[in-house]
Amino acid sequence: MKAALFQRFGGPEVLEIADLPDPHPGPGQVRIAVRAAGVNPSDWNKRQGLMDEGLPQTMGYEAAGVVDELGEGVADVAVGDRVFGFSTEGAAQAELAVLSHYAPIPPSLDFTGAAALPAAVETATRALDQLGVEGGGTLLVNGASGSVGSAAVQLAVVRGARVIGTASPANHEYLRSLGAEPVAYGEGLVERVRALAPDGVDLALDVAGSGVLPELIGLAGGAEHVVTVADFAGAREHGVRFSRGDTGRALHALAGIGGLIEAGRFSLPVARTFPLADVAAAHRAGESGRARGKLVLVVGSPVGASG
Repeated sequence: MKAALFQRFGGPEVLEIADLPDPHPGPGQVRIAVRAAGVNPSDWNKRQGLMDEGLPQTMGYEAAGVVDELGEGVADVAVGDRVFGFSTEGAAQAELAVLSHYAPIPPSLDFTGAAALPAAVETATRALDQLGVEGGGTLLVNGASGSVGSAAVQLAVVRGARVIGTASPANHEYLRSLGAEPVAYGEGLVERVRALAPDGVDLALDVAGSGVLPELIGLAGGAEHVVTVADFAGAREHGVRFSRGDTGRALHALAGIGGLIEAGRFSLPVARTFPLADVAAAHRAGESGRARGKLVLVVGSPVGASG
């Protein structure tokens, strides 16, 4: 099979498409013929050598496609089913991928839309769970218009929270469509939030990592009411919880998101698609920070096909 990988650390130019042996699923896993694979910040962190030291390394943690081989003990899906989920081996940007955690693709979604879901939905759900976001209360989401931020906004609204979201003015109408009250980020953020919530907010989630943890702590009344998924150094400095997947993932989110999508209560826009061969261009687009929504690699037969 063809797969994206790199044999040295560096910029997008180190990425290549290579022929690798076909993978096979272990117990409880499924193999899919990949139709689409998501692109995430973790991919370029990995490519830059910030995650694993070994070489070479394959790419991609989330994909959607058609089940073509079942591991021992798998009884909840069949060969030919459309599924999306996680490649814990980090090898989803390929023609074939083994998924360790998966769920049926919602009927209304094509493969591209499904491949955009796993990382954003899991990260947002994990952070909301750690914050204890439930009915009532006000949540401030810093960086609310990106894929994780917009997922967090919608899932918090479903839980009954009032949501205030920071974004550039160009994205304010988009945030309103998700159910959030938008404010501009940058200097004067605290005053703009207090204009909407004079007593501050109950909880705050930092998705952008833009150095505003002290402001979020002040607005939320303490570091214990703030979680960041993007500012590791700031979290250590200010005593804020840094949410990371290796301390326990919210995998229940995969099974639950389909119902919300079909009910019209959740959507995640795909900003742009690229052929697998253009994986380096996808990385460049992602690292630019200008894409609203997910970047997705298209693999195999036409997106939306059922087999």
